[in-house]
Amino acid sequence: MAVTTALGERRTVDTPAGAVEYRESGSGPPLVFVHGVGVNGDLWRAVAPPLAHEHRCIVPDLPFGAHSHPLREEADLSLPGMARIVADFMDVLGLEEVTVVANDTGGAVAQWLVGHHPERVAGLVLTSCDAFEKFPPTPQRYLEVAARSRALMWVVGWTVQFKFVQRLPTAYGWVTRRPVDPAIMRSYTTPIRTLPGVRRDLQRLLLAVDTRYTFEAAESLRSFDKPALVLWADGDKIFPRDHGKQLAELLPQGRFELVRDSRTFISEDQPDQLVAAVRGFMARE
Repeated sequence: MAVTTALGERRTVDTPAGAVEYRESGSGPPLVFVHGVGVNGDLWRAVAPPLAHEHRCIVPDLPFGAHSHPLREEADLSLPGMARIVADFMDVLGLEEVTVVANDTGGAVAQWLVGHHPERVAGLVLTSCDAFEKFPPTPQRYLEVAARSRALMWVVGWTVQFKFVQRLPTAYGWVTRRPVDPAIMRSYTTPIRTLPGVRRDLQRLLLAVDTRYTFEAAESLRSFDKPALVLWADGDKIFPRDHGKQLAELLPQGRFELVRDSRTFISEDQPDQLVAAVRGFMARE
């Protein structure tokens, strides 16, 4: 679970899929931050607090492998199901006119969300993310095999606690230019090691991976005729720059921009650039 107190007070809401923990700070037009697999709300610890001066910043720990509340056993963890969880989360909080800021697998989730559940969404900021055939990205494809075995999932959860494993391309090594703060890495990697229900959720998520969903999610962007910004890391080693350009072209009001000196986790490598981009985006809406 996220450990950054600057993100706000810890709260929990119940959705049809299960409990979702989140942190909230600030007031004003709402921003909901959607992270990817293997991380939690701590991904946004240098982005949401400065934006909370002008916005209501809501940072959930989504049930994507670094969460603290295992879901109900029948919960759908396919890409459509993941997007449904985000939509239900916003419904339970009664949010309106939300701008969604998303990264990594969360970007694929956000694509499906705005294409199929756009009712509460007023704007979209996609940062480097899964799309088209990159679901999961190439260095993490072994996880689809590991997910077929509970024993292998336990091995994945146990080994990722070690720093040398974390910096491998198959883990977190290619998503940032520099190692992530150790306390934050513990918040990402402890749940899968210590909570069998979290391992079960991640296993079910991985078993439900199917690129037909990412292609459909991208195609559905054509129907989201609202302000949208696609920010891509100029040094991304996982997601092709052309994918970002294609996503921006599919969005009727999409714009594409590069973030310099960053890899996939722009909120880690260049949080100030991301804050400035979101502020500029919100000012133009």
